[in-house]
Amino acid sequence: MTQTQAARLMDGTALARRIVEDTARQAAALTERTGTAPCLATVLVGEDPASVTYVRMKQNRCREAGITSRHVALPATTTTAELVATLRELSADPGVHGILLQHPVGDHVDERAAFEAIAPEKDVDGVTFASFATMSFGLPGFVSCTPGGIVRLLDEYGVDPAGKRAVVVGRSAILGKPVGMLLLARDATVTYCHSRTRDLSAAVREADIVVAAVGRPRLIRGQDIKPGAVVIDAGYNPGNVGDVDFDSAVERASLITPVPGGVGPMTIATLLEQTVTAAGRQLGA
Repeated sequence: MTQTQAARLMDGTALARRIVEDTARQAAALTERTGTAPCLATVLVGEDPASVTYVRMKQNRCREAGITSRHVALPATTTTAELVATLRELSADPGVHGILLQHPVGDHVDERAAFEAIAPEKDVDGVTFASFATMSFGLPGFVSCTPGGIVRLLDEYGVDPAGKRAVVVGRSAILGKPVGMLLLARDATVTYCHSRTRDLSAAVREADIVVAAVGRPRLIRGQDIKPGAVVIDAGYNPGNVGDVDFDSAVERASLITPVPGGVGPMTIATLLEQTVTAAGRQLGA
């Protein structure tokens, strides 16, 4: 690819729509076989406007997919102990098949302790230690939803990570670290970069696949993209801005995800798909 050719957009919205349609068929079949519809419980601490919007969006998608949605709204003053107790109660409830704790939960709450209160078989968002371990070792379990959606996008567009250099910018427990492990499982050579990385631009310039997941608007510049590289922008910042400077990167990449419409829809689609899988396992069907 020459620098005058614009990258092909990776349409996460279209792929997510197909996944949700297939998930709806699976949910309907499961409901018919068992008499029980899959159920996703969402837990929200406080009333952060963005979080409220995300939860509402997930509830709407649940309805489209034939999944029952149960929402638990907790006050912003909820303590770690109270949140853990709520999640353990949902984990013990046979009528709930998947649990999503919307994050962030507030600085006063131990988010990791809350995540670990979710039963692994109901961890459809892939946030527990158990889920990270099974994903890393290729064992049955649930992947972190955004990383899982990213890999599905790569598959959809015929991108085989094997033998390629993948640079992941970001090291969060639910995005950066797990997406690196999934790419490693596909035989990519993975480099993690973060806020302490020296000469980030040099690392990015070596990448055949770039995953930007650091939460800093337009951090990755087009001039640092290797011509022909695949660019996955998993960032979302105010104003519908990703972690990649799209306008300059699109001139050098071969494939690139837009923001919005790239990774975001895939995250929700993966969540719904894993909820139906979890319900099937729990219901023995």
